[in-house]
Amino acid sequence: MSGKGEAMEPFDPARDGAQMAFDGRMSYGDYLSLDKILDAQKPLSEAHDEMLFIIQHQTSELWMKLAIHELVAAKARIANDDLPPAFKMLTRVARIFEQLTGAWQVLRTMTPSEYTEFRDDLGQSSGFQSYQYRAIEFLAGNKNAAMLRPHQHVPETYQWLDGLRHETSIYDEALRLLARSGLAVDPAVLERDLAAPYQRDASVHAAWLAVYRDPGKYWALYDLAEKLVDFEDYFRRWRFNHVTTVERVIGFKRGTGGTSGVSYLRRMLDVVLFPELWDIRADL
Repeated sequence: MSGKGEAMEPFDPARDGAQMAFDGRMSYGDYLSLDKILDAQKPLSEAHDEMLFIIQHQTSELWMKLAIHELVAAKARIANDDLPPAFKMLTRVARIFEQLTGAWQVLRTMTPSEYTEFRDDLGQSSGFQSYQYRAIEFLAGNKNAAMLRPHQHVPETYQWLDGLRHETSIYDEALRLLARSGLAVDPAVLERDLAAPYQRDASVHAAWLAVYRDPGKYWALYDLAEKLVDFEDYFRRWRFNHVTTVERVIGFKRGTGGTSGVSYLRRMLDVVLFPELWDIRADL
């Protein structure tokens, strides 16, 4: 036992087997390309809070990249009747949006006075122009050709988004699964123009209602429905917190990208991705 006041020898992780030399070996920073990521914050002003603003949006884009990865994979699994992995992926997407919702709490520590110190430096850039957010909406079924226009200046991005607009959404694949499972879905729904916004349909309403009235018989479809509702639930919470954060920081000013700001964001709260899954709750 060491005597009173005697300094303890510092712990050396190498004695516990930790690798300490990385000349020619892959390190943590190498694997994650941290040099690139941590060099991507380029404030345009001297304002202290601009770093917060940049990191908030960059990390959101990273989470959205993962959400797209999961939604694309889940859509393919549903199309192939491979539901258990799809359920895991949709659960992960819901948790991603829970994470994104919590992130607004950090941005809310920035006051209106602090934001005005660098707002003019943003030019016309705006979250409205996030092509990954648009991809998530298209994958979920909220397709609006007008939303492609802000991306015309980058042909590769425009073509990617337009391709997603013309493909099945995850809800389209769920409705096709309903039909493959023997439930009566109007063929017109299954053969509709995929690039057009989805519209409520009575046959789809009846099919989901049958699932919810007999979960034991249609357990996989019932589970899929709840996974979709969970995703949309957290997606709505994220959008709502976006509105309240913007109102707290800029009030009712116009957005930097030219939108009406809070008024525009409030209109987006009325968008319902999977309408029948919400409508049937009044019938049960």
